[in-house]
Amino acid sequence: MPTARPRARPRRRAAPRPEVPVEQRPGEVLVWTDGACRGNPGPGGWAAILVEADGAEPVELSGGESHTTNNRMELTAALEGLRALPDGGRACVVTDSRLMIDSMTRWLAGWKRKGWRTAAGDPVKNQDLVRALDAELGRHAEVRWHWVRGHETGEEHGHKALNDRADRLAVAASHAV
Repeated sequence: MPTARPRARPRRRAAPRPEVPVEQRPGEVLVWTDGACRGNPGPGGWAAILVEADGAEPVELSGGESHTTNNRMELTAALEGLRALPDGGRACVVTDSRLMIDSMTRWLAGWKRKGWRTAAGDPVKNQDLVRALDAELGRHAEVRWHWVRGHETGEEHGHKALNDRADRLAVAASHAV
């Protein structure tokens, strides 16, 4: 008589990460970013909105590629936003991409140590963009990363209206290519 297999325990879902509104520090540029893709892969767009600490009008940047992925557009948005800033400055990249946050704050050092390989030994995906971002970080005095939950609008989410604006610009750029 075959033995019964023990039932697998259902996986617990991680508690939702609390969202903390971004606070701009003195002398720091906020770089609100987003990427979009129609199909994955497919036509894609990216956007970065630069907000200077002095209250000047935000600068909007965007672009797109005819055949790309959403993750590539997320990374490109941060890269192009940082490239638009002068050397030696301070910036905070604001993104709704957990992949972006984890790549730049948790995994980057290990990838470099392991010769651009993941913990599983596979080559890092989108390595060209991750390496370019890593190089770009060296041009600035400080770059920090801040996550916001995306695709939430309304009065209670007014503190992240520029995330919604970056999303609309990225989607428009995906349609323009």
